[in-house]
Amino acid sequence: MQRQGIISVCGLLRCGWKGALVRQSREAHTDMFRLCVVGSGGVGKSSLTIRYLKNEFTEYYDPTLEETYRKEIEYNGKLYDVEIVDTAGQEEFSSFRDSSVATGDAFLVLFAINSTSSWHELKDLRSKIIQDRQLSSTIPMVLVANKLDLDGEREVNKDEVLEYCNSAEVNIPLIETSAKTGLNVEESFQLMMQQIQRIQPALLERTVPKNHANKPQKKDNCVIL
Repeated sequence: MQRQGIISVCGLLRCGWKGALVRQSREAHTDMFRLCVVGSGGVGKSSLTIRYLKNEFTEYYDPTLEETYRKEIEYNGKLYDVEIVDTAGQEEFSSFRDSSVATGDAFLVLFAINSTSSWHELKDLRSKIIQDRQLSSTIPMVLVANKLDLDGEREVNKDEVLEYCNSAEVNIPLIETSAKTGLNVEESFQLMMQQIQRIQPALLERTVPKNHANKPQKKDNCVIL
């Protein structure tokens, strides 16, 4: 039986998403928001991104590359243009990541449950995002604990992660995923959209494609996880 990962947020709905995928250059676009997938090297950023975009599992990656994609996402009956940035993770390529931190509108912040060092680096990275942007509660973030398929090799204590996420200073949602099996991958991006809607709804208002601006909302068939 497939393992259910932790989702530390109430009322998460699983709704239908669909969209067209286009790989983009690194040029900024004013008609969409930039969703950055960040974390240290080897935590599964590329695997998570490709699993979401193509429903494929990619185990091998080039840490020197920063890939940017455009995806038209349907969420709550409307279409949104989203730029998804799969950032380079290795320390020697941190300049790419720093650029994404400076220009990103929202962040999926990853660590691997079988790597204590990636957990410590995640906390440092979150602090860097907050410090560099001089913002805290107005930056949509979701913390992603990846590689749940390696739960038998877990090094990072669940309770410690939950305590961190639920602390008054941090207060961001947590979701456990497996890019390898696909568990909670789509849900992690949906949770990110919910965070954006809650914290920075103006981002969504500016990213509705013009040809869909007046599209009536349709009723979604959702179930509570």
